Amino acid sequence: MIQPNQDYRAITDNKAEKQSVAEAFGKSVLFGFEIKEEKEGKYIIDFTPFLMQDAHGVASRLKSGNYGTYKLNKDKSALALERTKSFPENSEFEALLTFGGEPKGRTVSSVVPNAKNISVIQHHSFVKLPDDNYQKRPFDPRSGAIFISYMDYASPVYEPIKKRYAVRHRLEKKNPEAEVSEPVEPIIYYLDPGTPEPVRSALLDGAKWWDQAFEAIGYKNAFQVKMLPDKADPLDARYNVIQWVHRSTRGWSYGASVVDPRTGEIIKGHVSLGSLRIRQDFMIAQAMMNKPFANSDTNHDPMMKLALARIRQLSAHEVGHTIGFAHNFAASTNDRASVMDYPHPQFELNNGEIEFANAYDTGIGEWDKVTVNYSYSDVPEGMQEREYLNSILEKANMEGIRFISDSDARSSGGAHAFAHLWDNGNNAADELERVLEIRQKAISNFSEDNIRKGEPYSVLEDVFVPLYFFHRYQTEAAVKIVGGLEYNYAVKGSPEQVVEHLDGKLQEKALRQILHTLTAEELAIPKEKLALFPPRAFGYGRDRESFKSNTDVAFDALGAAATASDMSMSLLFHPARAERLIQQHSLNKNLPGLSQVLDESIEKTIKKDQKDSYMQAVQNTINFVVFKHLLNLAVNKDATPMVKAVTNAKIDELANWLRGRKDAVSQEMYRNIGEFRDKPEEFKLELNVPKIPDGSPIGSY
Repeated sequence: MIQPNQDYRAITDNKAEKQSVAEAFGKSVLFGFEIKEEKEGKYIIDFTPFLMQDAHGVASRLKSGNYGTYKLNKDKSALALERTKSFPENSEFEALLTFGGEPKGRTVSSVVPNAKNISVIQHHSFVKLPDDNYQKRPFDPRSGAIFISYMDYASPVYEPIKKRYAVRHRLEKKNPEAEVSEPVEPIIYYLDPGTPEPVRSALLDGAKWWDQAFEAIGYKNAFQVKMLPDKADPLDARYNVIQWVHRSTRGWSYGASVVDPRTGEIIKGHVSLGSLRIRQDFMIAQAMMNKPFANSDTNHDPMMKLALARIRQLSAHEVGHTIGFAHNFAASTNDRASVMDYPHPQFELNNGEIEFANAYDTGIGEWDKVTVNYSYSDVPEGMQEREYLNSILEKANMEGIRFISDSDARSSGGAHAFAHLWDNGNNAADELERVLEIRQKAISNFSEDNIRKGEPYSVLEDVFVPLYFFHRYQTEAAVKIVGGLEYNYAVKGSPEQVVEHLDGKLQEKALRQILHTLTAEELAIPKEKLALFPPRAFGYGRDRESFKSNTDVAFDALGAAATASDMSMSLLFHPARAERLIQQHSLNKNLPGLSQVLDESIEKTIKKDQKDSYMQAVQNTINFVVFKHLLNLAVNKDATPMVKAVTNAKIDELANWLRGRKDAVSQEMYRNIGEFRDKPEEFKLELNVPKIPDGSPIGSY
């Protein structure tokens, strides 16, 4: 079994030229089979050894993840024939593989009954490639399309050798002349019948949103969503499937596709939605509501409405990946212009009450219509394809619709001011101010009536987690404004803005809001609320989504503040951001520099005193976190010499200020600076900051 190298090709009728490219690059022999019998020029082989190998690299993944050392135990492995079957366009094979070994930690034992034996199903699909009638569509970085790429050595020297094409389903009109026509074959997705109500209806509704975008480009009933028929099998490549899956935690949901590697044509779309996802959204609503269970333990409707609204959007989002579209993490700054963003629930504060009605969007976005138009619309007669596709993207740009994807949104040191995960609002700093106001109102409302009668207070503590860290992702968005940029995936000849620094006043406002997340006024849990959080009840221990503690069994109020402030500081004092601050200030003195950001951070935290002893303890906790990040920035291996020079100068200034103070915290910081100066290359200040719980509204990153 040989895997050809699809990355290097020669698209030409010249066989010798094709052979030249094939011989220039390596291929991979995946397996060698024993021939058992030959009949009329056909061979019967023993396929079993191929299925019984660790093709997924399970053992190596467990080892690299530090979960333990395992190896495949063939005596405890066997073919799994129940789901080994063939269909007109594909054949499917499964094997039950068991890995034996010694586990490390508790992760493996949390998902298998015996951690020394991990049995998994390994699945192999052999899918027939489609015919040659599919028309490839060129990829444009502004389009939002997922793409395939390869080197075409038959390209003329004056043309790019690397070719990129959009990934998409095949779609053609029955009547190409008609402005609106049904397709030759519609794109149909089928929902897993194992999905329970009311989730089933929500997933059907959300996935169907895409038909709005196909209608906008002249297709009638081109995108359909149905329940999987009783006799149909989700493994059949003829069915695009939305599958409801179960995990021990609220892991990621996925939208993946089987794609023809030659052309980018999508053969089969397959969505996997984690069933615990909806429970986390329910808990967010439960935390934000004012006494939801004060009068009845069955008051579920308000929380279910919010959770189901999110599930509709999630269904549309993951289906979007399987029809060829990338994330658009700038959509939230354009009035929620795309379901391909990660949406944070958008609550409103009205007359002192938190409202839920507008938490999630209710349909396809304007950007989604643009990207469907680019990937699936028919080129009008008489127009060149490139000309037509470019006009679609230029019109979107004129309407102010942004597209920025993963690499510019996920980095903790990211610079794009309008591309973030789990944010809202066209101005991240203004939205952070609003989010903090809503958070404080919800905390003031929080009580024992946020759980049902008979539930232990440990459940109440877990419900409080998403509320206490409610601002975490909007903080991340606001931080990117500091030393931030505005840019697009611009191409020559297009009207898009290329790149420019952000306005200085906007950066300074964002810095003020971020520093507000480093104050005791914001992070101190009110004293009266601490009485709601006793040590964990028997049978209700902490898990990955609980507050962590430096106080053993007791709830750690100071640790919560340390965790929240550590989150903000790890973003604000990122070495890449620090270097950008130096650079932008050197270009324009009206833009903040690293020196100013360090000064204001120290002034608003380490040099800040509180009158109340509890509030001072919280502020001291925050101050140590700021102090830790300040010293660590000066020795960070990724920090440039200029960043280290500026940071070291500020540490010297701080040492002079600390020297004259008599309180224990200042003296401890002063001693730390002395130790730091003795051996800076070996210094790393550890504070035992409790790890932040999993909080991303869709799973852990």
